[in-house]
Amino acid sequence: MTSGARTRDRSQDERTVRALLDAYGRTYAAEAGIRLRDTPQPLYRLLVLSCLLSARIRASTAVAAARALHDAGLRDARRMEAAREQQRVDGTRAGGYRRYDERTATQLGEGARLVLDRYGGDLRRMCEAADGDAEALRSLLREVPGIGPAGADIFLREAQAVWPRVAPYLDGKVLQGAEHLGLPADPAELSRLVGEGEHAPLAAALVRVSLDRRGADALRDGLRDGPGEGSAG
Repeated sequence: MTSGARTRDRSQDERTVRALLDAYGRTYAAEAGIRLRDTPQPLYRLLVLSCLLSARIRASTAVAAARALHDAGLRDARRMEAAREQQRVDGTRAGGYRRYDERTATQLGEGARLVLDRYGGDLRRMCEAADGDAEALRSLLREVPGIGPAGADIFLREAQAVWPRVAPYLDGKVLQGAEHLGLPADPAELSRLVGEGEHAPLAAALVRVSLDRRGADALRDGLRDGPGEGSAG
């Protein structure tokens, strides 16, 4: 391949990524009303959202349930742990999250207790315990009840917006979306197509594309479709 051809390919990839971010680049945290910052409450709300999104339900239902729990006052680990089980069930049901509501309510209570006991309710201490290493963080996250491999990936994809040491966190679900669009499936190469601070929107956008093959085709052919639905895990 000539140097000119490589340049044209890179240019096409960059145009695809710009169009992708314009169409799909809203993070799941933003959709759930979380103004993500490196402070305890929004990080805990992201953990709850990750737990909800990792279930086999529509992403929009999980996002609505996360909003409903926040509106019910269950917005930090202390309040979540102190709530009655029925309060947690009612909070998830208010967002339309019914299939796993009781099991999830129990996991949220147990998870809040672990976060309080080990990290004083502050997930920044988890990041410090892992020394900012993504794989170590993934292991610690999986110790939280309700957070499995998918939930840990969801959390880290979003948290990299405020934990730059984790970035770029582009896992298999993200790379699946990249392949649908003909973008590089190598994390390092893919990360070079965006600027600093854009890895979380890129990850969210590619996850959305991975859940919607028709949307991916439309984006590749002319960006005539919108985001699809599915489980973000």
